[in-house]
Amino acid sequence: MSDTELDVIPIAQPVIGREEEAAVLEVLRSGHLSLGPRVPEFERRFADFVGARCASAVSSGTTALHLAYRAVGVTDGTEVVTSPFTFVATANAAVYERARPVFADIDPVTLNLDPEAARAAITERTSAIVPVHIFGYPADMKAFEAMGVPLVEDAAQGLGGVHHDGVPIGGRGHPAIFGFYPNKQLATGEGGMIALGSEAMKVVIDSERNQGRAPNMDWLDHDRLGFNYRLSDVACAIGLAQMDRLARMLADRARAAAWYREALAPLATERGLGLPCADGATIAGDRRGWFVFVVQVPHDGPSRDDVIRALRDRGVQSKPYLPAVHLMSYYRETFGYREGQFPICEDIASRSLALPFFPAITQSQVARVSATLADILS
Repeated sequence: MSDTELDVIPIAQPVIGREEEAAVLEVLRSGHLSLGPRVPEFERRFADFVGARCASAVSSGTTALHLAYRAVGVTDGTEVVTSPFTFVATANAAVYERARPVFADIDPVTLNLDPEAARAAITERTSAIVPVHIFGYPADMKAFEAMGVPLVEDAAQGLGGVHHDGVPIGGRGHPAIFGFYPNKQLATGEGGMIALGSEAMKVVIDSERNQGRAPNMDWLDHDRLGFNYRLSDVACAIGLAQMDRLARMLADRARAAAWYREALAPLATERGLGLPCADGATIAGDRRGWFVFVVQVPHDGPSRDDVIRALRDRGVQSKPYLPAVHLMSYYRETFGYREGQFPICEDIASRSLALPFFPAITQSQVARVSATLADILS
């Protein structure tokens, strides 16, 4: 049956309503589209939500990574230890500074960077460790903090997650980056944020995002290398409207995840379908900020790609999530990575797919996705 013969369930769908429309119109009518009052207001609201001292709004999660790496000393000839099971930007942003991404394998339960594997990868050239809060599950930050190496948290998927000690993801004082692409917990279309524990670091980042202009905004004095990484007032206005509904959207995502867990439990038990780990799976008290609902197809059934094609034929969107970064052509050819180096990541990546997941998804849609997946795997 083709997509046109049935209602297609999308893989993601942002929540955009009249509040966002009104906020954008207000900015458009003000004539102040960039470097205006919405930027610092959005920064303050976001920093308060994650418990950070301050924050810097930028044009994307990727540019947030780049500036955060520069802020902690990632530079030419250094190394950045991180996970190969992440979006490629985590590694790419290190290469922007001519640093080498050094991958370490992941924990088989949380799918986050394994602390012991990361520790073994540290050398005298290591300038940063970058734990990724994959799929919104908190990385073991206390273990990484004990290593004595500068940290940058890739929290692009982690908004709403909470560590077992009660600190929200992004609130520990390290530079922590977030992304606001349309499928994220908070969506501005494009955009990102760096949550920070240092006002001095914010001064530098705010200058570098704006072409290196001096803090007093003197057009004639650019006192450092900079980039055009600004976030517009239009995007920040959308972000502020999203902040007003963020708690509700996070709760809706958690509710949808619970529906999936219940519906897919038989497949996990009887067929070996891999489900996202439960809160507190390895450290009691850790809580996920739901971003996507990713499952791993069983080893002894149809391949992940065959499952994706079969779901598509039945009107259910899905996608591979995530590929192993070290096996991408650029990283093979440039840095010499190869198959077999990170077996846990490679196994998980080869079997993972994201199912439709967004705040407005209905229980009947979850039931249809789950029943379709069960039929395909059977």
